[in-house]
Amino acid sequence: MSLSATEIIAGELNIPEKHVVAALGLLAEGSTIPFISRYRKEATGGLDEVEIFAIQQRFDALQELFKRKEYILQTIESQGKLTDELRQRIDAAKEFAALEDLYLPYKPKRRTRAQIARENGLEPLAKIIMSQRCADPKKTAAKYVGENVADAGAAIAGASDIIAEWVSENETARERVRATFRRSAVLGCKVVKGKEEEAANYQTYFKVSEPLNRCSSHRYLAMRRGEAEGLLKVSVGIDNDAMVERLSRIFLRKDGLKPSAAIVEDAVRDAYKRLIVPSIETEISAEAKEKADDAAIKIFADSLHQLLLGAPLGPKRTMGIDPGYRTGCKVVCLDEAGALLCHDVIYPTPPRNYTLDAEKRLLNLVERYDIEAIAIGNGTASRETERFVRSLRFPHKVEVYVVSENGASVYSASQIARDEFPDYDVTVRGAVSIGRRLMDPLAELVKIDPKSIGVGQYQHDVDQAKLKRSLDMTVESCVNSVGVNLNTASRRLLSYVSGIGDALAGNIVAYRESNGNFSSRGELLKVPRLGAKAFEQCAGFIRVPESDNILDNTAVHPERYSLVERMAADAGLSVGELVSNNESIGKIDLAGYVTDEIGMPTLNDIIAELRKPGRDPREKAAEFRFDDSVREIEDLREGMVIPGIVNNLTDFGAFVDIGLHESGLIHVSQLADRRVRSAAEVLKLHQHVMVKVISVDLGRRRIGLSLRGVDQSGVC
Repeated sequence: MSLSATEIIAGELNIPEKHVVAALGLLAEGSTIPFISRYRKEATGGLDEVEIFAIQQRFDALQELFKRKEYILQTIESQGKLTDELRQRIDAAKEFAALEDLYLPYKPKRRTRAQIARENGLEPLAKIIMSQRCADPKKTAAKYVGENVADAGAAIAGASDIIAEWVSENETARERVRATFRRSAVLGCKVVKGKEEEAANYQTYFKVSEPLNRCSSHRYLAMRRGEAEGLLKVSVGIDNDAMVERLSRIFLRKDGLKPSAAIVEDAVRDAYKRLIVPSIETEISAEAKEKADDAAIKIFADSLHQLLLGAPLGPKRTMGIDPGYRTGCKVVCLDEAGALLCHDVIYPTPPRNYTLDAEKRLLNLVERYDIEAIAIGNGTASRETERFVRSLRFPHKVEVYVVSENGASVYSASQIARDEFPDYDVTVRGAVSIGRRLMDPLAELVKIDPKSIGVGQYQHDVDQAKLKRSLDMTVESCVNSVGVNLNTASRRLLSYVSGIGDALAGNIVAYRESNGNFSSRGELLKVPRLGAKAFEQCAGFIRVPESDNILDNTAVHPERYSLVERMAADAGLSVGELVSNNESIGKIDLAGYVTDEIGMPTLNDIIAELRKPGRDPREKAAEFRFDDSVREIEDLREGMVIPGIVNNLTDFGAFVDIGLHESGLIHVSQLADRRVRSAAEVLKLHQHVMVKVISVDLGRRRIGLSLRGVDQSGVC
């Protein structure tokens, strides 16, 4: 009996089937993953976003499998070869590989050697030889000599081709080869002869031989990239002689006559090398690629999640500086909401060194616009610009931060940037992006293609459709976990809010521009084409600080406002008096508010929100200083302990910005005194750390760092 999609998913993900059914039902109704995870916990048993996303992905894959089964059943039935047993086995298949093995004998074929042999009337001979009862195959084969079969040898060769095809289409044989590849395949890699110099960056992979199932994702993807560039040759293989011997035991009869058995054994060897190995090797290589893709995509998504939820400075008047040498430093001043107030260019660095003029201009701008913080991009001339800015004596306290500018140039040339600043060039837009990243990384980084933000590994080598789905889900999760101010959010940021999308986001911005700020969540229903379903999905994730209803600035969903009002009334308070009143909130007996629809998970979420309304899950930004004695890679010495900022996480280690053009690498073996599988177990993106310099390769401009035995109390 075949299993349903929900039964398969429940078994594979170890989730009760009723919760899988509920999640899929809500998704089918148009509910988003963030909405289901946050506001429908009773229905799904509290499934989180990752679990719901996995259910959705597996369900979609199973639907494709079921469509393929339907096509295969129809094809075999049209041939008049569909038996009840075969139907049951096809229905029971859970993977494409097993399904295709069942279909292979019935699959329409091109004109193969075996097909030509059949056309020449040699299939009866093949059956005789396969029975291994024939004492003199040559004598028997002579009966099949004809116009297209020159002699007995040619007849036996044709019959052998047919036997080889039977062997290659045998489900048991293919599964044994596949299982052996999965268990014992060896990955080989070598440099293409004559390409040694051109492939210098792949020197690590010039001579590789290791178990495929132990190869890390980044190594496998690197080898495949080298192969795609024509520099490396990658192979996947097993012990062929041992495998042929195992296959022979399937097809050779113990009581078979030797002359016939010898022909069958040769056909098995031919089938293995010519027909089975090429397809299974391709299949296993594809599986390895998919596994490596999944690992790389997970690392990318995890790093993106950390980056987007980076510590915001908050609504402070901020100066953004995009450093440069010859073209100068582009300077912008932004108000608390990130609006551009003014822009300028200063030249405090070589070759001009107009330091006095630059000092005068910056001091004037800081005082005129009451600047509270300065964000300096970490690109070219960053360290020199930072030292110059920190040397100034401002009229009031000004915090100075160095901000990653990865992707700023992509944003500045994008249509989004042109729409925001149609009257300014890319240099001004880039500086604005740097300043806004400090104020609210999430709101600014959502405007940039995640692949351009500078995190992850081999993002251009993995399955692009799968990568996009994962990254879109990550961005959506981050935006909705923080919440969005309806009156200040950009169209791009609004587009990631649950249930909104780009078109409705544009309608919201247009309505806001025509009618002024929203006064409540409910006013969203006046936005063209934003109906009840979209409102249900988005309302809990937007914030309206200007609303008279305090709950409009919390994560409490409007569908639960009446419940909160009842809680407040029962406590003898107004809703406004109940919010943040921990003493009164602590006295609420939640059991009295449980209904068939509302359970303890929802009630606990509401109470948590009432205690800290509109809480931001992100940490706050903290100032950081690099070691001023380290200005060039030549200044580094082994044993030095210096501060740094983690700027990328991979499964082989973490890259750390130590204030130089080159980031240092903490190899996974140097992350801790214990065994660590990936950097994400120990570090977070943008974490401030103290690192020890353990190697400096001036020739290749590579820096080796370590966390082992380093006291982290010295972090700025």
